[in-house]
Amino acid sequence: MGWLSLVGGVLLVAVGALWTLQGIGVVGGSVMSGVTLWAVIGPIVALAGLWLLFVGVRRVRGRPRG
Repeated sequence: MGWLSLVGGVLLVAVGALWTLQGIGVVGGSVMSGVTLWAVIGPIVALAGLWLLFVGVRRVRGRPRG
C-alpha cells in the first residue's frame, strides 16, 4: 500500500504542477490555459500529492526488512 501512495503522490504533484502552469498561462495549447480556476486547483492537487508522498514514505519506511 505504501508504494501505491508514493506513485499516486508523484502523479498528483505532476498533474497539480501542470494545471498550475496552465492556469497562470505558462503552458499554452489547452482550454485550461490562462484560466484562473486551474491556477487555484493546481496547487491544491499538488499539496494533496505531497501529503500522499509523505504518507507513502512513512508506510514504506515503517515496514520491517528481512
